[in-house]
Amino acid sequence: MNDTPINPAIIREAATWLMTLHGGEATEADQRAWQRWRSRSPEHQRAWMCAQKINSAFSDIPAELAMPVLDRPVSYQQRRTALKALSLLLTAAPAAWLATRLPWEEWTADYQTGTGEQRDVALADGSRLMLNTASAVDVKFDAAQRLVRLYTGEMLVTTGRDQRFPARPFLVQTRHGMLRARDTRFDVRQEGMRSHVAVFEGAVEVVPQKSAGMALLLKAGQQCVFTAKGVEPVQQADGSLALWSQGVLVADKMRLADFVDELARYRHGRLICDPAVAEQRVSGAFQLNDTDQVLFLLSKVLPVRVEKISRYWVTVTKA
Repeated sequence: MNDTPINPAIIREAATWLMTLHGGEATEADQRAWQRWRSRSPEHQRAWMCAQKINSAFSDIPAELAMPVLDRPVSYQQRRTALKALSLLLTAAPAAWLATRLPWEEWTADYQTGTGEQRDVALADGSRLMLNTASAVDVKFDAAQRLVRLYTGEMLVTTGRDQRFPARPFLVQTRHGMLRARDTRFDVRQEGMRSHVAVFEGAVEVVPQKSAGMALLLKAGQQCVFTAKGVEPVQQADGSLALWSQGVLVADKMRLADFVDELARYRHGRLICDPAVAEQRVSGAFQLNDTDQVLFLLSKVLPVRVEKISRYWVTVTKA
């Protein structure tokens, strides 16, 4: 990775092009000129990638909390302010520094979902990926394998039967290890220092990244958590885990703190549970397309209240 700072003049040009292309008034001539500018040198390409990805990070921040970003309908002065801030950030930061601190792979992944969004992806071999909220994956099929890289989030995988002979293995890679699927339907979720996999049909071999000798075969009806160093004890799979793919969150005597953490995955902003009510228990099936309604229901069935500093800062606390 190139760790030298990008020429400030080229950075300013990249930021200007970003504003031009997202301003809603770009012409075909502008598009052609931008393509010529971008292809001048690798440094021009680096500058453009930095500008585009940082702008994408800002664009996911709720408008009420964020500074204006370049792809929102804002005033000329606001655009100038955003342009200046973006240019300063990009000019000051070496490319390697940005690469180690920004989720480049997630931003450039083949398939992505935003917060609260789900997406059904059909692959060339007949396999299907249902991506859950805030997820990102790359897909690479070649002569030797069918590989899906899960960078963040969760997906429900239904593998298709490979038409090639010999059949290529279907692999799912998380940051903690590799999964080898065998005519199966399974859920895989990556979070923090561990990944979770639950098998509903077929079988999945789990190979931790740093402990290949500890490979474990999970069969239908089994689930486990694994880290880069090993696999935790196998448990019975919870069939309700996959109901998120139908827009439903199921809780069976779940700790309120855990329920709130789960619900927070589907909302922008910050949703937290007061430790004073963390051990309350929640049961039921809740529609994920209206998290405000779910919070309202909690306040009706439990001795809690929902405090809203704003739509994007909510606390579940003692009534």
